Amino acid sequence: MTVTAAEPAPGRTRRAWRPWLLRLLGATASGVLLYLSFAPRPLWWLAPLAFTGWALVARERRFWGGFGYGFAFGLGWFLPLFLWLNDFLGAEFGPLPWLGVSATLAAWIGLCGGLNTWVARLPGAPVWMALVVIGIELPRSVWPLGGFAWGRVGFTQPEGAYLPLASIGGAPLVGFAVVLTGFALAALVRARRRGAVVTAAVAAVLPLVAGLAVWPSIGTEAQQGTVRVAIVQGNAPDVGLALLGRREELRENHLRQSERLLADIRAGRVPQPDLVVWPETATDVREGRRDPDLDRLAREFGVPMLIGAVHRDAGGNAQNSMIVWDPETGPGERYSKQQLVPFGEYVPARDLARIVTPFVDDTGDMLPGSGDPAALHSRGLVFGTTICYEVAFDYPARDAVLAGAQVLFTPTNNAWFGPGEMSYQQLAMSRLRAVEHGRAVVVPATSGVSAIVAPDGGVTHPTSLFTAASLVESVPLRQQTTLSDQLGAWTDVGVTGLAVAGVLAGGIVRIRNRRSGAGASENTMED
Repeated sequence: MTVTAAEPAPGRTRRAWRPWLLRLLGATASGVLLYLSFAPRPLWWLAPLAFTGWALVARERRFWGGFGYGFAFGLGWFLPLFLWLNDFLGAEFGPLPWLGVSATLAAWIGLCGGLNTWVARLPGAPVWMALVVIGIELPRSVWPLGGFAWGRVGFTQPEGAYLPLASIGGAPLVGFAVVLTGFALAALVRARRRGAVVTAAVAAVLPLVAGLAVWPSIGTEAQQGTVRVAIVQGNAPDVGLALLGRREELRENHLRQSERLLADIRAGRVPQPDLVVWPETATDVREGRRDPDLDRLAREFGVPMLIGAVHRDAGGNAQNSMIVWDPETGPGERYSKQQLVPFGEYVPARDLARIVTPFVDDTGDMLPGSGDPAALHSRGLVFGTTICYEVAFDYPARDAVLAGAQVLFTPTNNAWFGPGEMSYQQLAMSRLRAVEHGRAVVVPATSGVSAIVAPDGGVTHPTSLFTAASLVESVPLRQQTTLSDQLGAWTDVGVTGLAVAGVLAGGIVRIRNRRSGAGASENTMED
């Protein structure tokens, strides 16, 4: 007698895809929620809720299921976050660079999702899962093409309860606290036993309490006096990559705005500054040659200037530099950008890039700086500069502070990126860096947003986008280093090392369960 298996009911077959689709939509929506927590929106509290949603969607998945939902979460996060790339590159390049960058970073988050299916088997799973998410930020800041550190979780927190933790462990600790709260809330939703409920609740609340407890220790007072800084925002046309051919216009705009500032100083409308700052790449400077316009401006201001310039040596090699310009001696110390923008300031894998666009041959490669000196000096003032893209990376500002910088500058040429959110995202990073290092941060931008950031992350009189403006403010000079500065790179390395240890332990548990025939164990905070 032949026995045939019963065929599934047609209705059941049609409904089989629904849970999968709902999970996919839930993961993507959670990623969008995380995007919404980034500047210019002051919605820092959405960030932990985004990770709660992701954890609920991906619970009890296997590796590739976790990878897929993590990838969807990453796309919801990065695709809207990097829309400004299209303003930068324009119609000539199409959406491929934007899609490529977003998909590459989403793949890193997919890897987090897959690995989290392993560490979810460990006691205290939300802690291990948060370590994996933040631990992956170190390798993605290095590879591929030198890494892309933009959009780290900690950068969602330029204000709010988690921000003070930056003074202890920088962006990694802030991000870890956010993700831990989110994953612990998910564990709390699923918890059944009283002990698991209490443990999950403590894990969810503790990062918030820790941040609030640290807040009174954030120092803002001047320790070595103050310095009055004048920012010159000359403005630039909103033409994206075409700005390459309009460098003389950019220079003229900053010369004119400097003249307006001089007139305001002479008329007593603004106070006399101690230092005048131009933003990133506002002019070109040739090594060994004096610039008569800059010499004249420095003499008329009567104080040093910090000039953002494309510095070209005798061989024509270019560096993105900030140059101290003294009213008496002219150009002096110079810091050159170490972390260059792939495909913007240099072209990696040029032959491969040529397949995507013929414009690659129109762009020469800048040379990275050596980082020496890490801090610049002018008439007793010691200051550090992290040029534009560098603010996303931990080491430039930290090296400057450890070299004695009393105040930090983050000059930028955000005119490349149009009227979108990029300028506000970058200002949010400067706000976190201020708390991380206990320093005021001065942000001079070619076309906005220029601002003065206090050591507690507060912003004074930010300028508007695509306007000519000047900003004159006194900022405190500080010498005390934070615990984050003293720990240095060990915070990043420690988080990543613990994440690797957790993944290895989770893998061992997974292998043992397979050999014993046991199913995937529940998170101990969810039992």
